[in-house]
Amino acid sequence: MTHTYQLNGMTCGSCENKVKSNLLVLPDVTSVEVSKDTNSATISMNKHISLDALQQALGGANSKYQISAVSHSEALEQTKSWFETYKPIVLIFGYIIAISSIASWQNGGLNFMGFMRVFMAGFFLTFSFFKMLNLKAFAESYAMYDLVAKKFGAWGYIYAFIELGLGLAFALNASPLIVNWVTLIVMTVSILGVLESVINKKKIQCACLGAVFNLPMSTVTIVEDALMIAMSAAMLILM
Repeated sequence: MTHTYQLNGMTCGSCENKVKSNLLVLPDVTSVEVSKDTNSATISMNKHISLDALQQALGGANSKYQISAVSHSEALEQTKSWFETYKPIVLIFGYIIAISSIASWQNGGLNFMGFMRVFMAGFFLTFSFFKMLNLKAFAESYAMYDLVAKKFGAWGYIYAFIELGLGLAFALNASPLIVNWVTLIVMTVSILGVLESVINKKKIQCACLGAVFNLPMSTVTIVEDALMIAMSAAMLILM
């Protein structure tokens, strides 16, 4: 994609060269054309780069060079970029929600307990499947941020099978009290490492879908884990 921005602050050829070189070092930027005469920068990129990231490359908010979007909606581009990045998770959750709703529809209404049980079965079975596709790569990626896996390398391998076991248990409605307590404990421990990584703004890959998709660690991962914690807690309360 290519966007043209307004870029103020360039007064000479040296400024143009500096701005161009600073923008070209950004990942995913493929070409840059700048002009002090028109106060513009035309940037080609493999995927959308936020305005904040571009401004940081130019020296931050207090830099003499100030960039702004004039030919496109930054909010729309950010939304499109977010969806492209997290499309696998969005589609998976959409399918699981649809199946859970159909399976738990009873007497003209939604059986909430049934919905949560089927949803959690679908969630754990699907996510464990992607982890199993390359178990070694998942374990290595998981050890980058999970608190237990950092200290005990085999935990990544064990965790994938725990998810599989939880998925089967929810699907069979086996020992719901024990299964929900295990889910609550395991997902609470898991979310701690995710929170630490997101708060510290670590640029690492999320291992939620194994090594199949290159998904960045973000608040999406927190929401994903928090949802499982909330559902297991709700099912324990409602039992």
